[in-house]
Amino acid sequence: QVQLEESGGGLVQAGGSLRLSCAGSGRPLGLLAMGWFRQVSGNEREFVATISQSSARVVHGDSVKGRFAISRDNAKNTVYLQMNSLKPEDTAVYYCAAGTYMGYGAADYPYWGQGTQVTVTS
Repeated sequence: QVQLEESGGGLVQAGGSLRLSCAGSGRPLGLLAMGWFRQVSGNEREFVATISQSSARVVHGDSVKGRFAISRDNAKNTVYLQMNSLKPEDTAVYYCAAGTYMGYGAADYPYWGQGTQVTVTS
């Protein structure tokens, strides 16, 4: 079993930056592919980014490409999402997820954190 806990969310003005962290326990995250998703109330979870176990491969969603960057530190059992040039439309609850392969859908990941709210004001 894997437990995930996100942190780093908050309120920021448009154009600002935030760095989200996802700390894992129960199993080394280095064995798992990791992903970030976001969700606005009433909508489905939207793919944000994913990273392979060794960090050799990363993929970012089109809506965040060039602004967000996923990374990981397996020694710290932590995954990060650096978010720059934030826009009001980035406002959502952000979730980290873990699975055995890099996927672009929520169903690809069996393990999830509780989420952290990011609010971007104009």
